[in-house]
Amino acid sequence: MAYNTIKIKKYLDIIEEFIAADAIYPGMVVEMDSAGKVKAHATSGGNVVPVMVALEDELQGKGIDDAYAANDKVQVWILNSGEVFYGIIADGQTIAKGDLLESDAGGRLIKHVPDEGSVNAIYQNAIVGVALDAVSTAAGSEDSDINFLSIYRRIPVRVR
Repeated sequence: MAYNTIKIKKYLDIIEEFIAADAIYPGMVVEMDSAGKVKAHATSGGNVVPVMVALEDELQGKGIDDAYAANDKVQVWILNSGEVFYGIIADGQTIAKGDLLESDAGGRLIKHVPDEGSVNAIYQNAIVGVALDAVSTAAGSEDSDINFLSIYRRIPVRVR
């Protein structure tokens, strides 16, 4: 099912306004930088605490496909456990219902695949949420040729 809003299920509805450090699309996972601005979450599989997602700029009549430019005011939703948002899936992903999702270092979501026997850092809070639908953006899939922000590139995600 396609949605025309990022907020699918909300309980506390905590929304803050920040300045964008770079271009940000509604549905991207974001983080605050050292200047107090928000940018796309920049660490693949890194901690996401709290889960913060850019919302559409509905107060300006914009939708989920309208990007914020650098230095624009961005509406950011700070999510709590159980809330559901409409996130953006990265290229090359095959997501099934129930898969755990993490950030891809660009604010988009990828399937969480644990590193076994790796010497990499372990991030305790890397999981953004659980996929509530299935979608594939892998090469050759039906959805892979769709443009960056089409409905096939988005997925409902329940925050853990």
